[in-house]
Amino acid sequence: MLRASAVCETAGIPSSSLIGEGFLRQAAATTIGLGLRNMPVAVVPGHPTAITTKEFKRNTLEVTLAQVIENLTRNPAAVTGVKSEPRSRDIVFSGGFKAVNQYFIENELSDGLPVVPPTITDVEEFLRYTDLASDTVLGIVKPDNRAATVWSVAVNGLMAGCRPAYMPVLIAIARAMVAPGYGVEHSGNTPSGETLILVNGPIVKDLGINYEGCVLRDGYLPNTSMGRFWRLYLRNVAGFLPQKTDKATYGNTWRVVGAENEDVLTKIGWEPVCAENGCTLGDNAVTLARYTGGDVMASVSGSTPEEVMPFLADAVMRLTASWQLMFTVGNAPGTLRPLILLTPIMAETIARAGWSKLDVKRYLYDHARIPAWRFERQLRDWTRKTVWNLTEEVKHGHIPNDFHVSDDPERMVPLVARAEDYMIAVTGDLLRNDAYVFAHNGQLGYPVTTKIELPGKWRQLIEGKK
Repeated sequence: MLRASAVCETAGIPSSSLIGEGFLRQAAATTIGLGLRNMPVAVVPGHPTAITTKEFKRNTLEVTLAQVIENLTRNPAAVTGVKSEPRSRDIVFSGGFKAVNQYFIENELSDGLPVVPPTITDVEEFLRYTDLASDTVLGIVKPDNRAATVWSVAVNGLMAGCRPAYMPVLIAIARAMVAPGYGVEHSGNTPSGETLILVNGPIVKDLGINYEGCVLRDGYLPNTSMGRFWRLYLRNVAGFLPQKTDKATYGNTWRVVGAENEDVLTKIGWEPVCAENGCTLGDNAVTLARYTGGDVMASVSGSTPEEVMPFLADAVMRLTASWQLMFTVGNAPGTLRPLILLTPIMAETIARAGWSKLDVKRYLYDHARIPAWRFERQLRDWTRKTVWNLTEEVKHGHIPNDFHVSDDPERMVPLVARAEDYMIAVTGDLLRNDAYVFAHNGQLGYPVTTKIELPGKWRQLIEGKK
């Protein structure tokens, strides 16, 4: 709504954006990024889906309508006192550790934890680990429409506690963030999704990134600090501030970065998760997507795929058969990409029987299913989506024929559009027979893979520095 209004206002056409009461602060912050701090908005009191039709009509006529008329008939007030942003090498504050951290907290530049004060000397040490110029623009990041530069990557990486050698990974993460397919502008949406970053390639061992026991748990410097970098970059460069542009209902905090066990992948002949987007085993790459939550499948008993896969399919069904179905049908159809993490022993058990990763995905597609009436009820009644009729969607060619093989409401339908939409990564404790299923946020954080570009003198730079 705001972006459409911005186009109108820029063209000299009056507009009035209708904004829900709970999103006024987000609207105010977003208009800054759009370059129109005085964009006219009209408030819609309450939450439209949580009040009666009578209440909604009364609120619209008594509150919203008057504001719309005023916005369309009067020029907005001029905005004064707008401060310009500092340049990359400007010193914005000088002081001791406590004073610097207080400054960052007061100016909403901190995640609430102590940050490493970024000095020019320390930032320049990060720049040694890339061949890119410090002012290189990696892309424009929303909602603030700010340039993501190599310099700002180094600054926020330093603040997060990263070591300079992590710089190639941090740049790849920033490139993924600004990729149009990922949809960074949705990072503060209501479902409270948080991004998970997985690293592939020899750089995992070069930097000592943990990919075995306690994977995704804090306690390993590369994993922890790079995960924190993501959240700081979202805050300080993209512009996502809690209760303003970040409207997560409950929130997931930043996730520790993970990595695949490529020794096991090589052993069993499976491709890495980055292969989902064109990479191969041995490529240095980061893959990221946004997930609203997950659940662990502990102690999956069995020595054959036939014994373990029903448990996994049931877990995928229980976690995915919820509001996320709108990313399979209706809202950006075919963009639901659930992620399953398999421990090495689980992957080896399945691969030992000759199963490929694609075989696992096809099994999940065929067996993680729900009745058609339940699929439609989820969209029609529980999330109130206008697109929910599976029969009509198949007729229109929006979804595969598997969703309407008959008119029987009890027919079992898949959760995703294609078997290939399931994503599988191998990581975790070598001898634990566990799995972890992540519920995906669809187009609001679609999987993106970016190759990691190493500087020409990488081997010399990391000698003895893990």
